[in-house]
Amino acid sequence: MRLLARNSDPLYVRLAAEFRRQIDGGVLRAGDKLPSIRALKRGRRVSTATVTEAYLRLERDGYVRAQDRSGFYVAQPPARTLPEPHVPNALVPPVPVGISELVAEVLQQTGDAKLVPFGVSTLSSSLLPTARLNRAFRRAATRWPLHSATYGSIRGHMPLRRQLARRALMSGSACDPDDIIVTSGGMDALNLALRAVAAPGDVVAVESPTYFGVLNVLEGLGVRAVEVPADPRSGIDLALLDRTIRRHRVKAVVVMTTCHNPLGSVMSDAAKAELVALTARHDTALIEDGVYAELVYDETYRRPAKAFDRKGLVLFCGSFSKVLAPGLRVGWVEAGRFRDRVEALKGLTSFVTAALPQLAVAELIESGFYDRYVKRLRIRVADQTSRYIQAFSTVFPSGTRMTRPAGGNLVWVQLPNGADGSLLYRRAREQGIGIFPGEIFSAGAKHREFVRVSCGAPWSPAIERAVAALGRLSCELAREPRT
Repeated sequence: MRLLARNSDPLYVRLAAEFRRQIDGGVLRAGDKLPSIRALKRGRRVSTATVTEAYLRLERDGYVRAQDRSGFYVAQPPARTLPEPHVPNALVPPVPVGISELVAEVLQQTGDAKLVPFGVSTLSSSLLPTARLNRAFRRAATRWPLHSATYGSIRGHMPLRRQLARRALMSGSACDPDDIIVTSGGMDALNLALRAVAAPGDVVAVESPTYFGVLNVLEGLGVRAVEVPADPRSGIDLALLDRTIRRHRVKAVVVMTTCHNPLGSVMSDAAKAELVALTARHDTALIEDGVYAELVYDETYRRPAKAFDRKGLVLFCGSFSKVLAPGLRVGWVEAGRFRDRVEALKGLTSFVTAALPQLAVAELIESGFYDRYVKRLRIRVADQTSRYIQAFSTVFPSGTRMTRPAGGNLVWVQLPNGADGSLLYRRAREQGIGIFPGEIFSAGAKHREFVRVSCGAPWSPAIERAVAALGRLSCELAREPRT
């Protein structure tokens, strides 16, 4: 980590570096309250965005923590810092996907109120703008009383597509509202994108680990997956990806460039540009899953790979489920040259997406509420995840490795001594704790020694007890002889 800032660095980077020096030098100590955003803005004559980004960077690096309705405080450093997981560096052959039965078993915990929710990736309802969203529904229904009286466009309602196009422009990806197709959530978007570019028997490259929903879609399509290692910091290994595409005639590549699930990694703009150039050289479609992108801690890195697309080969899939409400089911595809194919496939499946949720989301964006809310949410999620990581660092057994995400609310944990993550998942569930086993994030039975833990629930005495119990279970498992 570079602690000294250069004069050429953005102002928020230099401000964060100054606070780091004060904390490292003992001028600011654990528990000290930092100046409020408003006070620092006035005192330094900088923008609110500059102060916010500086504090978020400090929080991501474990220097500060945010306390709801109180401000930022110097964080108590963890007793130990766990190393990040080991990343293999080898080519592997394509394999059929066969994880759907295990995924179905794991997903039974979704909505189970009896389980401590360390499994499902959704945020606690206490973090979501439920009241404001309900008002948006009422306003949309008043403004568009005939919202559901007709089928509407297959591409989705124009008010939402117009707002999505404007947001794409702000992130560097210029598009027209007609380039966007609204879907019934992020999974629908991924499904349509993959069906548009791949057919049974084709080979699709995925990150390793990767989101199990992608693997489920590939299994349903009869497509073979070839896994390319992804680094917890920098994302997919581009050199190995290039060799994989050449060797296996890869039809498409699926990546999460910003707030990876389960790694929490964020690729740099340079790496995103290189990724797009690489796939374009091979004339290979690139499907970018951006459902977590709004939860990146450092707003500088929100630019998608789609922003570097010049050939229309990148299909960007987005969703509001991870930010506004899991049950909202409003997603979209910015499909480039594959737009007509995606539209035709949607006409054969879901046909149209429910109108009222689209109009409500459009109202939230148009009113300015959405952007203000996301800025606050990012701070709260960063603080919450940091607190979980500090707790995990003290309870997991010696030899454990763990990611330090740059965005989102997920932590990828590698158990020591080859301990079985699927066994830990089952033992934890017996004690009322839900986690996800690592093997569902691989097409080829990899990541058996991993588990994914969600930090979506606000810290509480019950969460603290569950973290301690999970630590005890993992310690017991690490001591057991391997069979």
